[in-house]
Amino acid sequence: MTRSPFDPADRPAVNTAPQPGSLRMARISSLSEAIQSAVRDGDTVALEGFTHLIPHAAGHEIVRQGRKGLTLIRMTPDLIYDQLIGMGCVSKLVFSWGGNPGVGSLHRLRDAIENGWPQKLELEEHSHAAMANAYEAGAAGLPCAIFRGYIGGDLPKVNSKIKRVTCPFTGEELAAIPAHRPDVAVIHAQRADKAGNVMIEGVLGVQKEAVLASKRSVVTVEEIVDELPERSLNAVVLPHWTVGHVVEVPGGAWPSYAQGYYPRNNGFYKEWDAISRERDSFHTWMKENVLSKGPEVFAKYARKHRMAAE
Repeated sequence: MTRSPFDPADRPAVNTAPQPGSLRMARISSLSEAIQSAVRDGDTVALEGFTHLIPHAAGHEIVRQGRKGLTLIRMTPDLIYDQLIGMGCVSKLVFSWGGNPGVGSLHRLRDAIENGWPQKLELEEHSHAAMANAYEAGAAGLPCAIFRGYIGGDLPKVNSKIKRVTCPFTGEELAAIPAHRPDVAVIHAQRADKAGNVMIEGVLGVQKEAVLASKRSVVTVEEIVDELPERSLNAVVLPHWTVGHVVEVPGGAWPSYAQGYYPRNNGFYKEWDAISRERDSFHTWMKENVLSKGPEVFAKYARKHRMAAE
């Protein structure tokens, strides 16, 4: 049987038991416990996933717990951010491109920007390259990201955090923005072992960097296993000491996809356009499908659409 690449038996004795100032073990939690512990009013929160493994179930739990005043960070915010914004959880959005992929606008995001409903929304827009570099800088503990970019574009005119710096070695003019250091990162992955080591396979965005850059983290997974399987060539393993909470939520990325578990539900992305277009239909859907239900509903969605795909 394949052993976890971070099996406790393989770690030096100094790391096997929590001690003052030592690295902590990931905690296996329920979703409600994890969100209650990790996400607080006014926090800066990154719910990351680039088309793949988007943490919808965790986002719904944030809504159910009524968090307010959040600053959300995300590369390509889509449906779950539309829902959080429409439910009044968000005061600021730090992002690069926002929309319903392949469909059109995010109507709750647009309503907040254009009409201040349900509340005004502050925006901080960046390029994809800037967002990725800012996460990497945060993961490395650096104060800012420095890169080539923002030449000839208009974003610096509307984002005062985009600066120009001169390289002290070459004299080249470069772009600089603050590092992303969220209070909380929330991601979804395929599996974790019982020690809290997390394996992510398939298309990756900046999930790894988001977790490493954050003070706290919640990772929902399709399943918790005794031991992680052999890693595929593109797999990433987050060691248990980098993760705060691990939560088993089958189907927790639905309607996005989880490689090896279920496909993307393209039909729901189209349905969301009509659901979210009007405030009343949005609230009705959220009440019936989020506020009155728990994370267990995602397992049903995943089974249904996996069977349909087969």
